[in-house]
Amino acid sequence: MPLSLEHEIARRRTFAIISHPDAGKTTLTEKLLLYGGAILKAGAVKAGKGQGHTTSDWMELERQRGISITSSALHFEYAGHCINLLDTPGHQDFSEDTYRTLVAADSALMLIDAAKGVEDRTIKLFHVCRDRGIPIVTVVNKMDRPSRSPYDLMDEVEKVLGITVVPRTWPIGSGPEFQGVYEIAERHVHLFERVTRGQGRAPVRVTGPDDPVLRERLGEAAHARLLEDLETVSTCVAPFDQARYLRQEISPLFFCSAIHNFGVENLLQNFVAMAPPPGPFRTLDGDVPPDAPFFSGFVYKIAANMDRMHRDRIAFVRVTTGRFERGMTAWHVRLDREVRLSNSYRFFGQERITIEEAFPGDVVGLINPGMFRVGDVISAGPKLQARNFPRFSPEIFAQARVADPAMSKGFGKGLAQLGEEGVVQVFWPRTGAREPILGAIGELQLEVFSYRLENEYNCKVRLDRKPYTRARWMRGVTPELLDLLPMVVKDESDRPVALFASDFEIRFALERYQGLELLEVPPTEEEKA
Repeated sequence: MPLSLEHEIARRRTFAIISHPDAGKTTLTEKLLLYGGAILKAGAVKAGKGQGHTTSDWMELERQRGISITSSALHFEYAGHCINLLDTPGHQDFSEDTYRTLVAADSALMLIDAAKGVEDRTIKLFHVCRDRGIPIVTVVNKMDRPSRSPYDLMDEVEKVLGITVVPRTWPIGSGPEFQGVYEIAERHVHLFERVTRGQGRAPVRVTGPDDPVLRERLGEAAHARLLEDLETVSTCVAPFDQARYLRQEISPLFFCSAIHNFGVENLLQNFVAMAPPPGPFRTLDGDVPPDAPFFSGFVYKIAANMDRMHRDRIAFVRVTTGRFERGMTAWHVRLDREVRLSNSYRFFGQERITIEEAFPGDVVGLINPGMFRVGDVISAGPKLQARNFPRFSPEIFAQARVADPAMSKGFGKGLAQLGEEGVVQVFWPRTGAREPILGAIGELQLEVFSYRLENEYNCKVRLDRKPYTRARWMRGVTPELLDLLPMVVKDESDRPVALFASDFEIRFALERYQGLELLEVPPTEEEKA
């Protein structure tokens, strides 16, 4: 094994940020890019006059709505480390996109609102990380606003999520009085100065807790409370242990105000030091170490029309083993054929940069002429198969009809590409008109589908809502049974799917039709119905 491969693996950090909507995830992403030197001036989630847009939100609808609705991969160098930040949608309607992205991450930052604490979306994403063995760093954001006590927040995280938190920093004040953070391990106080709109790096003054300047700045009462808090934390909280963090037994805790850049650089410095490098590739045949002497990777996301000038589809591939080189050939396991990987890019917002090589932990964008799906594995060595990817059962259904028959070609193309990307799930009736039924988890998915179809494919559609609320993939079916069930459609892999309006209908079908098996998620490729 070349020494350079070992070195490149060791310096990589690939992570995702998870949070409830409005906890400040996109703002923190932008500020990490600022302190990582990837951008010169931070944008804003909702840009005011004269402000730039956030780098990670490349879709026009994201910029209009001020939310993240698709995942992106951002790459930058920091302190000798190569950072791959997998930005994820914050909105719950796009859970499937988020969960797939977490498959490609080695660690996660869990962002919590200082006033709201642990929220529903945070709980779900935490358990996904837990199930996948992803170590988590907890970050309490928005300390510049009225906040709950740090002790209350720590207690809630431990009780609700069942993980011990170990503070690495401690807030100095909160709300308008938030002055900075105390770094517990180094016994340093980091005092911050506000910058205009938080667009530049916040000036920092490092001192100690007993510095007279700090006492004067806080006032006698507030300074005394800070010293009391620091004494309590130092005597009552267990010290940070790297091995326990990697085993998910503890979660390091940091405090910050991402909008004002307070505590962000300290967070980034500590995170790259503690976060794990790329781990083994988990396949159906066992774990494969990242330093295996052959390239392999898996597709965790498909994106269409990231750049309207190119109008192409991109397969996001997480490199899992060996060295990727542009122009190399590898085996497409699902198609059982060799492919040449000539058009390889790295993306930064809408910008694309041709890359010549990549290493485990990196994300490579490959031009996708329709041969790649989410979960596909490409390998220059053994024919590996990734473990099954997360799938969700839709809860909202609508039949899509093109508004103008002259737009049928654009409709077909947009339907295929956006369905492949995972914006919606596309089902086809077994009989009758060939008008697709779209399945979604939330209303926003249907809104995004209609918006993108009109803006990217010049095609307007009518969506007629259907009464179904459950989709169940079927096993043990016969042609007669397919005709007996009230509504059976086919998914993109031609698997039969039964649609139901209630759990009562599902129970009735199972009781009436012996041998019928209904699955909440599609069977894996090796278990096709």
